[in-house]
Amino acid sequence: QDYFGVCSEVMIKDNVVVVYEVLEEMLDNGFPLATESNILKELIKPPTILRTVVNTITGSTNVGDQLPTGQLSVVPWRRTGVKYTNNEAYFDVIEEIDAIIDKSGSTITAEIQGVIDACVKLTGMPDLTLSFMNPRLLDDVSFHPCVRFKRWESERILSFIPPDGNFRLLSYHVSAQNLVAIPVYVKHNISFRDSSSLGRFEITVGPKQTMGKTVEGVMVTSQMPKGVLNMTLTPSQGTHIFDPVTKLLSWDVGKINPQKLPSLKGNVSLQAGTSKPDENPTINLQFKIQQLAISGLKVNRLDMYGEKYKPFKGIKYMTKAGKFQVRT
Repeated sequence: QDYFGVCSEVMIKDNVVVVYEVLEEMLDNGFPLATESNILKELIKPPTILRTVVNTITGSTNVGDQLPTGQLSVVPWRRTGVKYTNNEAYFDVIEEIDAIIDKSGSTITAEIQGVIDACVKLTGMPDLTLSFMNPRLLDDVSFHPCVRFKRWESERILSFIPPDGNFRLLSYHVSAQNLVAIPVYVKHNISFRDSSSLGRFEITVGPKQTMGKTVEGVMVTSQMPKGVLNMTLTPSQGTHIFDPVTKLLSWDVGKINPQKLPSLKGNVSLQAGTSKPDENPTINLQFKIQQLAISGLKVNRLDMYGEKYKPFKGIKYMTKAGKFQVRT
């Protein structure tokens, strides 16, 4: 993805030489060697149209002329002599919540997968420390090779010399033991009557434990039972589509306004003469909440040593739904 934007079969076939060259550099005798994308891009230049044309004519390849300076130093993930006019470091704390909610609204399972992605453009060889208000939340943490693990074990502080550019600093997991907060709820009334070809469908989505932040990009999908022929629904906001072939209902809600909760109501037409569906459909939700880490994780401070200038620092939080399922 870093090299070609998308990773698909077509893309790999079109760039098979570059893929082969990248793998050749990443593995040495079957062992991972160069795994840092910024260093790899110096070894094997990412394909551009111009480079491809030149290579076709001259028969040359994307392999760089010299060995990256990082590979020769004690910090193999960072090249030496980095210079920027604007020195800036941005960190994105992105959390995905996976949850299953039963029909009464209680949580069956809930867990959070989180990552901290960084974009660091700093001159020289900066040494950064990042501390959290509540590092005990983090469970099952995996780090980028630049993080000094001993320091994390003893003080719960991330201390590292960052790679140049974009990289994933760490990924973590927060499990149900810490009682994961559920940011949205769904009120539902879905009923099919025996011996009647009509059913009722009503759902309302609302925010819950979002610390006053807006829930946006809400998308509700539900796989209807086979016996459903059609649905006549009216949304209070957004647009909905029911596909009578695949029996999939999709409702693009958008933003939730807490004063006027979005709802979708209407009738369901069932095949005449068939028995009512055995079970109600489950509802799947997609959503995102800007500037909120649902686990409550907060960065305390970011300090830099080893260089004289003052960098610009920014931290963003974001929560989104992973597999978020409500049973009805």
